[in-house]
Amino acid sequence: MPLDLIQTELGCNRRELTEQIDALNARFRHHSAHDVMHGAIEAIEKLALVSSFGAESVVLLHMAAVVDKATPVLFVDTQMLFIETLEYQQDVSDRLGLTNVHIIQAGDEDVQRDDPYGALRLRDTDACCNLRKTFPLQQALSGYCGWITGRKRFQAGTRASLDFFEVEDGTGRIKVNPLAHWAPEDVRTYMDENNLPRHPLVAKGYPSIGCAPCTSPVKEGEDPRAGRWRDQNKEECGIHFVDGKMVRAGEKT
Repeated sequence: MPLDLIQTELGCNRRELTEQIDALNARFRHHSAHDVMHGAIEAIEKLALVSSFGAESVVLLHMAAVVDKATPVLFVDTQMLFIETLEYQQDVSDRLGLTNVHIIQAGDEDVQRDDPYGALRLRDTDACCNLRKTFPLQQALSGYCGWITGRKRFQAGTRASLDFFEVEDGTGRIKVNPLAHWAPEDVRTYMDENNLPRHPLVAKGYPSIGCAPCTSPVKEGEDPRAGRWRDQNKEECGIHFVDGKMVRAGEKT
């Protein structure tokens, strides 16, 4: 199917989305991550890149900037992030020339109602993530037909068959995963070859970076995400859903 035809057919009001997603996956099956990024930005109307500006985020941000520096970038500031993350977000945006970065936060009224003292995380981490990250992001994404994620097959069993393009359960939005087939060494190689800036906390033992109160350094030999919600039965913040429910790494879907 020609790319311009896919571009015409894809939109928020579409009925045969699954067939069109299959066509995109077939077209880009043997293409590079950059080709997928370029094709997605060309083919999908109202597409945004969701970025945490974390340890590996600069890879997707760079790919998007190469294609179109005006690609919408949604950055959720939970108001509990490391100061290093906030500074890194500004530095990377400036270096890459990103011109359309949207900083998303929970509404003041919502925070005052549900977490006025910033202590919600101590009794219910899922509720805290929902208040400060998941709900604000879902609201922001309501104006888009699709979004770009940094998910990769190696990250969890639930992602082992991840495609470049998929339909998000519960919303009907398109999710684009340009790095689906990448291994950890591919990320490092891309960053080295393109001389991309590292998040300053990576060198301090934080290979996966979230909110400051819920992220700790990782010891040698530990899983890279061991420092996220350490000693708690929680592995995901909740921005990825199946049938409208949060999916944690390792769950069967």
